[in-house]
Amino acid sequence: MKDKVVIITGASSGIGRALAVQFARQRSSVVLAARNPDRLQETQQQIAKYNVPVLVVPADVSKEEDCRNLIEKTISTFGTIDVLINNAGISMRALFCDLDLAVIRRLMDVNFWGTVYCTKYAEPYLVKAKGTVVGIISIAGYQGLPGRTGYSASKYAIRGFLETVRIENLKTGLHVLVAAPGFTSSNIRYTALTADGSIQGTTPREEKNMMSAAYCAYRIYLAVVRRKRSLILTTEGKLAVMLNKLFPRLVDHLSYRLMEREPDSPLLRFKN
Repeated sequence: MKDKVVIITGASSGIGRALAVQFARQRSSVVLAARNPDRLQETQQQIAKYNVPVLVVPADVSKEEDCRNLIEKTISTFGTIDVLINNAGISMRALFCDLDLAVIRRLMDVNFWGTVYCTKYAEPYLVKAKGTVVGIISIAGYQGLPGRTGYSASKYAIRGFLETVRIENLKTGLHVLVAAPGFTSSNIRYTALTADGSIQGTTPREEKNMMSAAYCAYRIYLAVVRRKRSLILTTEGKLAVMLNKLFPRLVDHLSYRLMEREPDSPLLRFKN
């Protein structure tokens, strides 16, 4: 990946920041995009030791114009795009019956439409470079998670969108990777939205027991290099996807039990 131009959305923290470090370590030129300029500067400082070209573009991927600007600035600076990693995303935690519908709209705007906008404007350059577009989804994009309706819906949508883009480009050389990390230690649960759209502020899970963002980024990097079409991380994630094909009712019950055991789970209201 030396001298390749890599755009990473959601690069201000978590998996996005770890991806920036991973590609900078491999001597790629890195474009960092996220809403928070200060956090983006922190990422830039973290990869400064690798002495690679870095472009910082503050952007809210839920806004089409910001996504267009991100691609245009990348082209005006580097002249090409080799890899686009659609990593920006937010989560939620609430039962659908309690949920303000604006929460689902917000998740779809960021997670799904952000991926669509960035991919749309980057696609001509990626095709020309025979490059790679990556969508970061979740096991929730293969199996619905109770209490995460908007999150699962957005991840399913990304998977369907990018798999179709892959098929449309079978003869162009464009590589499409859909990556499902599973539970990864990051800030996504701290910033998850609650039923009324407010930020959760805490995590219901033991972050220290999860896969690290650095390891996740390394595996995604390898999948890009090897031009894999899909990546499902963690043994639990692979097992869930396999079992869901064979025993879907069983997986429904297992998913319910898993999410019910979370501290202050919204599912506890149904417990006898």
